[in-house]
Amino acid sequence: MTTTMAGQKDVIEMLKEQGMRDKVKVMVGGAPATQNWADKIGADCYAENASEAVAKAKELLL
Repeated sequence: MTTTMAGQKDVIEMLKEQGMRDKVKVMVGGAPATQNWADKIGADCYAENASEAVAKAKELLL
């Protein structure tokens, strides 16, 4: 949902403020999100759909 997108950016900022950003991987995706959005907010990963998200989550764990 587009209404949650501002919250995604806020979560990343809060993780930075708490000194936890390097310890947590942040993934965004779905219809309203784009790779450009993920890059803009500093997310670690973008996935277009759930099956792609699973594959990318596995990659992040390696």
